[in-house]
Amino acid sequence: MEKGKIIFLNGVSSSGKSTLTKSLQEKLTEPYCWLSVDNFLNTIHEKFRSSEYRISLRQTLRAMHHTIKLFSDMGLNVIVDHVLEKQEWLDECVEILHENPVLFIHVTCPLEELQRREKERGDRRIGQAENQLSLLKPKDTYDITVDTSKEKCVDEIIEILNCPEKFTAFKNLWLQRSK
Repeated sequence: MEKGKIIFLNGVSSSGKSTLTKSLQEKLTEPYCWLSVDNFLNTIHEKFRSSEYRISLRQTLRAMHHTIKLFSDMGLNVIVDHVLEKQEWLDECVEILHENPVLFIHVTCPLEELQRREKERGDRRIGQAENQLSLLKPKDTYDITVDTSKEKCVDEIIEILNCPEKFTAFKNLWLQRSK
């Protein structure tokens, strides 16, 4: 069975990953399932989200990372919406997914836009996105970087999606790790 493609969106809170996912699902000619870190984290009841229960958070993220692989291995295309703010989370995704067709995308927009979106949404801690900016990997880690403050994001992703030979980020990260 052919593995499903994985569009892996990584960006700070309010960078536009969810909106981009919905636009991609609408425009793509094949179905893509949406696996969101927010949805996985919301499987943990809020009373268990304190620091003493961090193992539950970690286990939930591990389950998400394995679920991404499961969907792809079953031939299902997936769009992943994630905030890989810890190196260990990226390392785990690379370890689990390096043999799957992963298009690793850095989702970004200007800081002023992040701040405007945070205020407009009202469901995020103000300053959260700015704090996360320093935690994401450099742009050269990804297959492609898209700026959601511009209109061509979806078309840029669809264009590279038709060139699976350009899905190299996870493979390169795996090779670097193996040295």
